[in-house]
Amino acid sequence: MQVKKIEELDRISVDEFRDAEKIPLIVVLDNVRSLNNIGSVFRTSDAFRVEAVYLCGITATPPHADIHKTALGAEYSVRWAYFEKTEDAIRKLHDDHYTVYALEQTKGSVMLDAMRLEPRSGYALVLGNEVKGVSQSVVDLCDACVEIPQHGTKHSLNVSIAGGIAIWNFFLQIKGSAEL
Repeated sequence: MQVKKIEELDRISVDEFRDAEKIPLIVVLDNVRSLNNIGSVFRTSDAFRVEAVYLCGITATPPHADIHKTALGAEYSVRWAYFEKTEDAIRKLHDDHYTVYALEQTKGSVMLDAMRLEPRSGYALVLGNEVKGVSQSVVDLCDACVEIPQHGTKHSLNVSIAGGIAIWNFFLQIKGSAEL
């Protein structure tokens, strides 16, 4: 096997990405403090054609060199918006008829591998702070919570890793009914 060169990957341009069909998923960052995690979420959102990223609270916004270092330009392709309060972002999503999931370990959370989505609906996925997770006031506004099954000794994953796993799951379920 031969490793492909970048020119062989057949990627679309930023302008083509902006016009391309997206999966109906908005990723919400609830007070994510690490610029590398923010950049990583942008890059994952680009890879799976996420509709938008909402940056909330203390979450930094582009342009920023440290976000760019990890995003590698995905902050230019993926649409984003800033909200001072995550709760306001959740209310807007509900007003726009999105079903909102928090990625959080809660009493009554649904395991990610058991979650079932309707492919033609709009969804939002809330990712929380690296230490505190998704704030309780935001969890209270969400329609449901989803949790990644874990079988080791640690109780959590890095937020950008957890987000990537969950975004991939949303992508598989949504894309299953329609080719992008």
